[in-house]
Amino acid sequence: MTADRQRINIRAAASALAPLAHKHELVLSHGNGPQVGLLALQAAAYTGVEPYPLDVLDAQTEGMIGYMIEQELRNLLPRNVPFATILTMVEVDPADLAFTHPTKFVVPSTAGRMQTGLVWKKAGFFSGTGNSSGGLCLPPGPSGIFEIRPICWLLEQGAIVICTGGGGIPVMYQPENGSRLKGLKQS
Repeated sequence: MTADRQRINIRAAASALAPLAHKHELVLSHGNGPQVGLLALQAAAYTGVEPYPLDVLDAQTEGMIGYMIEQELRNLLPRNVPFATILTMVEVDPADLAFTHPTKFVVPSTAGRMQTGLVWKKAGFFSGTGNSSGGLCLPPGPSGIFEIRPICWLLEQGAIVICTGGGGIPVMYQPENGSRLKGLKQS
């Protein structure tokens, strides 16, 4: 979970992707579960303020990983190739059963209960830490991508687009707040 290790992994992926850019439009996405988990653990270690919610952690990791992918691909492609890393919000359904029956864990339960918009569940998982007693779970799958029009426009302009990292930043319309768009469990 170091920046150097991420850079090495991204450099290897970029080496495989760069030849495709000469013949194809590229829209790249990436995972971010371990990175979100790391940020949540770091936030839990600092008790001076409330930890950031899941949507903000997702945005942080989307930007960080997108930046690294873009930089490594730029090192392999001609300077005139346009890139765009897009912070991508995806709509999730607040009534989705995945909120009460989550399946993908990102933080071991030993981290304590953090107020991030993630759901706690006692079950086995692999976190790389050897802990298998439970942890924070990711939200349900998206029903739509808010930035789909700009993504399509960028592709039409010949850009390589990096978007929907980690599945996108989960947001929902909350009728009780005047149908305002909100991140998970934000007030």
